[in-house]
Amino acid sequence: MPRCSEPRALDKEAEARHTVSRDQTMSVDIESVRVFVRVAELRSFTQAARQLGMPKARASAHVQKLEAALGTQLLQRSTRIVRPTPEGEQLLKRARGFLVEADEIAALFQAERGLRGRVRVELPNLIARELVIPRIPELLERHPQLELEIRATGRAATALREGLDIVLRVGNADEPGLVGRRIGEAQMMNLASPSYLRRHGTPRCVDDLRDHLVVHYASDAAPVFEYFDGETYKELPMRSVLTVDSTEAYVAACVAGLGIVQVPRPGQDRTADLLVEIMPELTARPLPIALLHTHGRSVPRRVRAVMTWLTELLTPLVGKLLKSR
Repeated sequence: MPRCSEPRALDKEAEARHTVSRDQTMSVDIESVRVFVRVAELRSFTQAARQLGMPKARASAHVQKLEAALGTQLLQRSTRIVRPTPEGEQLLKRARGFLVEADEIAALFQAERGLRGRVRVELPNLIARELVIPRIPELLERHPQLELEIRATGRAATALREGLDIVLRVGNADEPGLVGRRIGEAQMMNLASPSYLRRHGTPRCVDDLRDHLVVHYASDAAPVFEYFDGETYKELPMRSVLTVDSTEAYVAACVAGLGIVQVPRPGQDRTADLLVEIMPELTARPLPIALLHTHGRSVPRRVRAVMTWLTELLTPLVGKLLKSR
């Protein structure tokens, strides 16, 4: 008899363990998962809390609650760095898709209310000012509960670290984690200020450039002048006395007479009207214009909708704007 009852005892013990495991799984809070993902991506409780609009202590409490529910440490914390543990890395890979699915499920029962939530978009100043912002009322009329945050600083931010959803890049976008499509390209031109040309002379050919300066853009490895020699694009090493990290500063430095710049036609700023085009037959290769998002294959519905709207809006216009102004 004891032998016959033993399996039942084991069954009850296994059932109890299953019940505890099931209860722990059910206690996992979606908001805590969302906070964990943002902290793990940014490797900072402070930055994550700021982006999520909550106190740092609350963000920390959410992560602690998730760790308690899962029974494992998800983040290694020190005064210098926050980084996922191996278990945290494993959860991070699954959690992004989980959060998108949760948003999609919620959307199924909120269809009559349309899109909800905030979408953070970074755009070059010119494109934001001339093309996108004037048309936003049309988008919000269709989706009144949608919120947009437009960043138009003229300086490309690190999209993932800054919590951006969508970015428009003019030039090569080699930042990891960005997915999207090319929507056009910008033809290039060489510009210099009248004061610079009075001091240094007007270059007519590549050989003349050896005695000239360029403004160095920080994202470029070294100051160079790029040109097409009839067969291929080449780079001529140049001397520079100033390095900048934004399009406005780049053009402003040229206006101040600090060197030659190569910019999309007719430049990224109205101050380009104060400059003189030089050597129009020796321009740099066209810059790709790409609309990208930071969500991989798991794109939230609201982000997908804004991405589609921007693509339809900008594709027929963006290249024309940069070429014709």
